[in-house]
Amino acid sequence: MIDEETVAIEERQEFPRTQVETAERASPEVAHTEEAPAAADPTDQSAEQHAVVNPDDLPRMIGWQKTRLQDIARALKDSEPVPPVAVRAFLSWFWNSQRRGRWIASWIRERLEEAGLKTVPDFESTYLDAEIKFELATEEANPATETQGETAQVVKAPDNIGIRVSPPAFADPTYRISKLAAANRVPISVKPDSSLTEAVTLMMANDFSQMPVMGNERDVKGTISWQSIGTRLSLGQAPKLVREAMDPHAEVSSDASLFSAIPVIVEQGYALVRSALDKKISGIITTSDLSLQFEQLSEPFLLLGEIENHIRRIIDPRFSCDELAAVRDDADESRDVKSVADLTFGEYKRLLEEPSRWAALHLDIDRGVFIQLLEKVRVIRNEVMHFDPDGIEDDSLATLRDFAKFLRTLQTIGAT
Repeated sequence: MIDEETVAIEERQEFPRTQVETAERASPEVAHTEEAPAAADPTDQSAEQHAVVNPDDLPRMIGWQKTRLQDIARALKDSEPVPPVAVRAFLSWFWNSQRRGRWIASWIRERLEEAGLKTVPDFESTYLDAEIKFELATEEANPATETQGETAQVVKAPDNIGIRVSPPAFADPTYRISKLAAANRVPISVKPDSSLTEAVTLMMANDFSQMPVMGNERDVKGTISWQSIGTRLSLGQAPKLVREAMDPHAEVSSDASLFSAIPVIVEQGYALVRSALDKKISGIITTSDLSLQFEQLSEPFLLLGEIENHIRRIIDPRFSCDELAAVRDDADESRDVKSVADLTFGEYKRLLEEPSRWAALHLDIDRGVFIQLLEKVRVIRNEVMHFDPDGIEDDSLATLRDFAKFLRTLQTIGAT
């Protein structure tokens, strides 16, 4: 481990690892009732603010985190009730974090392990705004490594801060249906004996293509859709009740992998989501939801690829192999550098930081601003390549979009 390696916390403050480790050893015991340092209210599930971390507060903040979890463990051992908490609120206990980046997640896992706790479902594997509950950890059951169902099925109903990193448990690596927002919004439904007029009105008012027909929150009777209604009308039928115009439904389990569920959703146009925990219908995913999800997953990669190709295009014809090799990371001297494609993103920045090299580009734009943008993109690129389960933040995505557009403009006007 590189002792002085720094890691960004929410990209707002950086600390050397040794500083956090020293603070951890010095962390005091903090009363359970004391307000969380740098957080207005750590139990407020609506809290959205981000704390600016003061290095001097680190020991006290870490002490509060440890005491909070130890109090929960004591309550569970004494069979006292511990209320569930939303994942987002749970993250806010740790420097008001709002995302499950690898450093924050690793730190939280260490604290849970120290307190003898686990979360159910695992805090990294479920939807960001879903609730989790605390349980005492046992060697027999580890939520981060338990095997979960992989198969999505069609079910037809007869009449869905700088952080010290250790290698403990990893979150479930499979991208599961339960991580989608649509899988965690209970759908509007109608009963079999509801009038067809009621169903049509609800679908028109909410811009639905289909809607589940349910006896209760677990009992699905079928689905009503524009297709099911139109098919019957075209055959001369005149349905009056929902049961007379409904079709068998499709559903997937919330713990099915997204990719195994795709064929079901594409074939049926939707799939109801049944919770693997309480067997209730927790959401409905449509092909539109899939399209949006894949856009969110793929756009950062595509933008980064475009940006890197633009940077390579700018650099490649203006520097020799020797000049490129001169900026190679000293810790990686064995790596051959024969073209700009052999450089890392950080090495692009190192190359262009030097004024004489910048002058070789013949770009009439401010070097300092350009280098700052390169650094922002480098940080975002690292975040994307570490596959944060919550994706990148909106402002990071906006930075990539804007920088890609800027480079595109330079190319269009012939400046590069």
